[in-house]
Amino acid sequence: MSSTDLSAKLFADASSVIPGGVNSPVRAFSAVGGTPRFITSAKGCWLTDADGNRYVDLVCSWGPMILGHAHPAVVEAVQRVAADGLSFGAPTPSESELAHEIIDRVAPVELLRLVNSGTEATMSAIRLARGFTGRAKIIKFSGCYHGHSDALLADAGSGVATLGLPSSPGVTGAATADTIVLPYNNIAALEDVFARFGDEIACIITEASPGNMGTVPPLPGFNAALRRITAEHGALLVSDEVMTGFRVSRSGWYGLDPVDADLFAFGKVMSGGLPAAAFGGRAEVMSRLAPLGPVYQAGTLSGNPVAMAAGLATLRAADAAAYAALDSNADRLVALIAAALTDAGVAHQISRAGNMFSVFFGDDDPVTDFAAARATETWRFPAFFHGLLDAGVYPPPSAFEAWFVSTALDDDAFDRIAEALPGAARAAAEAQVPS
Repeated sequence: MSSTDLSAKLFADASSVIPGGVNSPVRAFSAVGGTPRFITSAKGCWLTDADGNRYVDLVCSWGPMILGHAHPAVVEAVQRVAADGLSFGAPTPSESELAHEIIDRVAPVELLRLVNSGTEATMSAIRLARGFTGRAKIIKFSGCYHGHSDALLADAGSGVATLGLPSSPGVTGAATADTIVLPYNNIAALEDVFARFGDEIACIITEASPGNMGTVPPLPGFNAALRRITAEHGALLVSDEVMTGFRVSRSGWYGLDPVDADLFAFGKVMSGGLPAAAFGGRAEVMSRLAPLGPVYQAGTLSGNPVAMAAGLATLRAADAAAYAALDSNADRLVALIAAALTDAGVAHQISRAGNMFSVFFGDDDPVTDFAAARATETWRFPAFFHGLLDAGVYPPPSAFEAWFVSTALDDDAFDRIAEALPGAARAAAEAQVPS
């Protein structure tokens, strides 16, 4: 790897005007150490930083870039629409076009509201669930991340059920008092809580397949159990597909595990990398939103025409061949990683949800919840990460994040990855437990 001096200078400058030098914490490399790379351009599966270093991109802007960067169809669509104006504060035809595209892919979604971020989507879905049911309490699962709205910034301590305690200063106990946090993949704990609070629970919100404690898919039948239990108690099921939506299949996780939630949240892929998201579900529930109903939600820039153009172009290009390529590229990458770590004598497991995956170090049982994820040998990950980064491969800078592939990965990229992995695996093997 050549110099990263310019990235270091840019990070220092950013730190003088932006808290921590970044606008989303994981970008600061706090979990792995070292200098965050300041990216100045990207094409296909390659990133180029301010110092001119090139990296194979295995983050894909945290998921949206399923077609790779600067895909010609997406760029052309954005340029064409931008030339006609960037924002109008009024309805545009492209909003309905994107809504139709999503509704066509996910059968339980009958109506859709466009917003600006995944946080907005999940926050609004929770408000709607409370407004529709007239109930206050919600259930989330430990290790599942649904954006940074106050009610969802609660996590579990020990015990079967924890009435949510704030996980961040600035979030009051009152904001999380009605949030119940449960261990993921634990149906017994869920049934116990519904037996105690069933007539007070507005909804369960769950990542359709979690990717924010590392990739930890639902056990067979878990999502179906969520559907059964909520239906029995008159609560709603909210499926957060911000990460998995339109990435792991044409219909997201719903295409792999078709459980009819009442509400879905989408983001990332549906916007082609621009700031846009959505929530939707059955018409009976969605019709409670203003202006049809009393539950208020609004956004000045919602349905931005440039973001709509990027999302439409991305989804329309994401055909069966694209998803086959994503799955094939994930298979190839996972096989390379597993072989390198095995050759280096590093105990590991690679947990997958379709074409998303995470690498967990250690000999323990399969990772099925956040406690198990945290019990892995996460201290090996920084060495593994920097071994790859220094050799021109850009993986996620945290042991608790998912890895993402694009259709743009080619033989040159896989050659770079194959060359980088043995050294990274040896670095992971030689890593020491922090004192």
